[in-house]
Amino acid sequence: MSATPMSDQAYQDEILPHVSRTFALTIPQLPPALRTAVTSAYLLCRIADTVEDEPALSAQDTHRFLGEFTRVVQGRADAGEFARQVAPRLTEHTLAAERDLVNNTARVMRVVEGFEARQRNAIRRCIEVMSHGMHQFQRTASVRGLARNTDLDTYCYYVAGIVGETLTELFCGYSADIERNYEALYALAPSFGQGLQMTNILKDVWEDRARGACWLPQELFTRYGVDLATLPPGGGAGFQDGMIELIGIAHRHLRNALDFTLLIPGEEVGIRRFCLWALGLAALTLRKIQEHPGFTAGAQVKVSRSAVAMTQTLTNFAVRNDAMLRRLFERAARGLPLVAGDVPLRPAGVPLAAFEAEEAPAQLQCGGGSQ
Repeated sequence: MSATPMSDQAYQDEILPHVSRTFALTIPQLPPALRTAVTSAYLLCRIADTVEDEPALSAQDTHRFLGEFTRVVQGRADAGEFARQVAPRLTEHTLAAERDLVNNTARVMRVVEGFEARQRNAIRRCIEVMSHGMHQFQRTASVRGLARNTDLDTYCYYVAGIVGETLTELFCGYSADIERNYEALYALAPSFGQGLQMTNILKDVWEDRARGACWLPQELFTRYGVDLATLPPGGGAGFQDGMIELIGIAHRHLRNALDFTLLIPGEEVGIRRFCLWALGLAALTLRKIQEHPGFTAGAQVKVSRSAVAMTQTLTNFAVRNDAMLRRLFERAARGLPLVAGDVPLRPAGVPLAAFEAEEAPAQLQCGGGSQ
């Protein structure tokens, strides 16, 4: 007797922990009406990221496949045909779970097709913007880093800030009470993504360099007498000073992200947990980086399991109490530098259908090409 075939939604739930331990922890905190949409959005972002990261693909093939994937999400190309083209090209450098996910693109898209229009449109825009911007930066990636400070802001927007905007649309579509704060949420949404992304960039700086990439801005490090192309292990004093300045910028984004989270009504405890767990762990990671400035591997500044558990326990206890949550954040971020003033939130000229044009608009090109 044959087993009952797994539903498409069940496939999503089954594959999620194999491609992201973090989101497998936080997404289940969301209310059921949001859980499936956020899972689908994440998995589609992961498919785009898998295509971009596959080293066996040429820059031309990567761009072609990302364009085809964007058309799949727009409903203008067949998901099964996309998978048949891409999956055989993925090598052992890509995780087996990610290869499986690409093979099952059609299953994720069938789930998305059942969403309401606002959810579908938000996810479609996310993939359009992310796929375009991510590739513009990845194709010029090198250990020389990004040329300008603004390039880091733009890169973080494309790979993470757009996710904050997508979550805002999904959250507001779910709840009329959340929708009342739409303008304020949307204004802060890129910081929710950028604070988390900058934390990952700082933590993974040495692993990225080993893969031939660096997402730090040379402009900032030039002020400290550092050439990112020739960093010694641990970076040295000037490099560590530059990292401290970037921690201050990431810290400011995390504070914006806390404001974003507290705009979610207190009775939406699942959405608040989803946001708060990520913010608390990011703040603790920045503390670890600051306390171990000469680290040479991300594992050396990884937050302990006990700290993860404590973050979950404390935020769960205080989840409805804004004042207590702010005190908990101050405790987690104690001693971190903080850049003065506002931080950039989103670049100008973000395309809504990036793959319709042969070339990216000039303002969207990253600085790496001129290095």
